[in-house]
Amino acid sequence: MHIELVRSSTKSLPQQISETLAQRITSGLLQPGMRLPSVRSLASSLKVSQVTVSKAYDDLESHGHILCSQGKGCFVAKKPQKAQESGFGWQDGYDDFLPRAQLWRNFDYSNVRYPFHIAAIHSDLLPLDEIGSTMSRLVLEQPELMASYGNFQGDSELREVMSRHLRKHGVAVQASGIMITSGSQQGIDLVARTFVGPGDTVYLEAPSYTGAIDVFAGRGAEMIFVPMDDEGMRIDVLTKLCDRRPPKLIYTNPTFQNPSGVTMSITRRQRLLELARSYRCLIVEDDPFSDLYFRKPPPPPIKSLDEEGHVVYMKSFSKVIAPGCRIACVAAGGNILSRLIAAKSASDLGSPLLNQRAVLPFIARKYEAYAEQLRAALRGRMETAAKLLKQHAPPGVTWNLPEGGLNLWLQLPAADGIAGLHARAEQEGISFLPGDVCYSGEKPSRHIRLCYSQMTETEMEQGLRQFLLLLKEHLGSGL
Repeated sequence: MHIELVRSSTKSLPQQISETLAQRITSGLLQPGMRLPSVRSLASSLKVSQVTVSKAYDDLESHGHILCSQGKGCFVAKKPQKAQESGFGWQDGYDDFLPRAQLWRNFDYSNVRYPFHIAAIHSDLLPLDEIGSTMSRLVLEQPELMASYGNFQGDSELREVMSRHLRKHGVAVQASGIMITSGSQQGIDLVARTFVGPGDTVYLEAPSYTGAIDVFAGRGAEMIFVPMDDEGMRIDVLTKLCDRRPPKLIYTNPTFQNPSGVTMSITRRQRLLELARSYRCLIVEDDPFSDLYFRKPPPPPIKSLDEEGHVVYMKSFSKVIAPGCRIACVAAGGNILSRLIAAKSASDLGSPLLNQRAVLPFIARKYEAYAEQLRAALRGRMETAAKLLKQHAPPGVTWNLPEGGLNLWLQLPAADGIAGLHARAEQEGISFLPGDVCYSGEKPSRHIRLCYSQMTETEMEQGLRQFLLLLKEHLGSGL
């Protein structure tokens, strides 16, 4: 079993081993009943002492992740399974390099009636018919699109359209400075695989986007989480941390942040850019939600202030028009972009040309008017959800209303029992995102994320009423 250990980390080796295995267990990479390597064999493969591994296993057992039995070994806890009889049992001992994979679990709720767990927009609000019609016409009239590899950097017409859109929002970038990716997730992955290696220091907001944490963990990065307040990431805290461990990269989702909904102030954005200049590092600015404001536009992107190429800016369009098309753009300056294009060419030989051409006319001609209507619809759902929370949330549960985006971030009185609440809610056909997956696992989170835009308004209202009743019973039971 491969675990990337950082000898210079502020975390002890037992803590690194324990946290990595805990993340593999909670994300399903190590399944219930699976036997872990012996203390001797894991110590040998990791080149650490047996005492170090024993401490890690003790910590895992104390938190209920594993069960250890003298003479039999240690096993992943809960619902032990019989050894596979299909012939695939050899795979259990086949090493991989995945330290965690929480993101794929976030989508695995096919049977729930009220899916509050995923930050997405209900299909009724999306322009799917129009984009689908465009795609159908392209297939009939230009079938050669399906026989062509797209430009590694992305379709030139679409990049020009996206360039115009970004310039309207303060990001002065030409089409030549943009790369099309299969969603922002691919953009994050390309930056990480290009610029982040084992032991490199990556700073993130606490909490942060699960998919980004998965990616940076997969690169063996030393992730350090910076607390937030109502103006976003605490730059004063970040500055002190950087004095001790200079950053290779800073990842931020500064506008209607996922999961907290907080928006970074313009002052903090300026200070963050100044910090990146002083340490000669990159900022990855992930911006899927800035078009989804409810009352007034948010502050301009950090990229709009960037004159020296420190910011890699990512803007998802598929998130708000057609998630299945997987279309986003990455804007970067200098040779940072050329290196990312090289990484993308090795990754997928270019994003699907048909998808790019299918969304192009809509983004070019109708996106702005559509976004205005979408903002009104989402604001209505957020206000409905806020009203229900005010009326029915149990004492001790708190939240802040976002000024845009898709999510509500609730704080419960205690972290204990959230796993039980999650399991019970799923039995009732309700899903939510536990806050634990938005951190790297140092300590349990008291938060949960609810998305109010994934269902029809009627379904959302019904589901939220049912969930708040369940939450009241759960907290009243003292679990």
